[in-house]
Order: sequence, then structure tokens, then C-alpha cells
Amino acid sequence: MATVVVLNGTSSVGKTSAARAFQRLACAPYLHVQMDAFMAMMPERIWTDPDGIAFRQGMVDGQPEVDIATGPAFARVMQGMRQSVGALAQAGNNCIVDDVMLLPGDQQAYRDCMGASTLFFVALRAPLAVTEARESARGDRVPGLARGQVERVHAGRTYDFEIETSDLSPDAIAAAIADALGIPYRRESNEGLAPAEPD
Repeated sequence: MATVVVLNGTSSVGKTSAARAFQRLACAPYLHVQMDAFMAMMPERIWTDPDGIAFRQGMVDGQPEVDIATGPAFARVMQGMRQSVGALAQAGNNCIVDDVMLLPGDQQAYRDCMGASTLFFVALRAPLAVTEARESARGDRVPGLARGQVERVHAGRTYDFEIETSDLSPDAIAAAIADALGIPYRRESNEGLAPAEPD
């Protein structure tokens, strides 16, 4: 029976670096499934279309904030991603998933397709000032993206574990997740307190 660990949080909270560290540390092999990889499959025109996903940058209280509008084409891609994770798990593959849950029913979509696999949800959190600083430093995100997600990404979600990432290295985050969920991992890796890399 496979295990699926879904990491949920805003852009630049550290999901991707934590997932990669989890892959390195876990005793069993885990596939890393990224929401961004599925979004990249969409044709370019869908990125500015109400039927797909559109990012509208504005200013709120003097700060940039991105309003994210999603339509049925985007919803189908996300449903397909979660069903793909379920299919991988039912074939016996452990998965570590990094996701940004923005739609109603996102968690239930995972639950509906897991079969007998074990499913865990983990929240990654950091102060908005931290994620915005990472967002600015990385240079590949629209300013205000984390601010536009912060109120939506955890709303109505329930978790098996939650962790604050701002002062932890990716290895330390991964080890804490594995400890909390009872997943065997290699403990010899450096688990220092260097700031997590942005995802």
C-alpha cells in the first residue's frame, strides 16, 4: 500500500525544496509530483483566459497583490492531477506532492481517488513578509502572488501536520514531516536552521 503526502501552501513558502529533501531522506522511494508541472501542460492562451487561469496584478493598501481567477479548464487540469496521483499510488508508488489548493473540494478530490493508499495533508506556512521577500529574491514570480494566495490556500482545509518554514532548512522541514507522520527516514543528513529555499 502506497503513501501520499500532499504539501499545501502559498508560492515561495518552501514546498518544492521540502519535497526534494523529503525524497532524499525517506527510506522508501517517493515520486515528486508538482502542481506547476501540470499547469505548464496548458496552452499559453489559457493562462490569460477566464476559462483557464488569469493573474491580475493590483495594489491593496499600497502593496502588490495578484488576484487569481480560475475557470473550468484549470479545474479540469487540477482534477486530472489529483486523479493521476491516485493512479500512481494505486500502482504502488509513494508520492510527495506540492500543491497550492485554491478550489473548493481540492482535498476531497484527493480522498476520492486514493483507494487503499494512505493519504496525509501537510500545511507549510510562513509569515507573509518572509514569502514576499523570497518571492522578490527569486525573480520568477509576479510580485503579490503569495499575498493573493494567503487567504485562500488554507481556508477550510484540515491537516495531519502543520509546520512554520521560515527558519528551517529543507532537510529540517522534511525530517519534521516524516517524524510527525511516522514515515521512516535517514537521520544522518544535516538538519540545520538555514532558511528554506523558495519553491
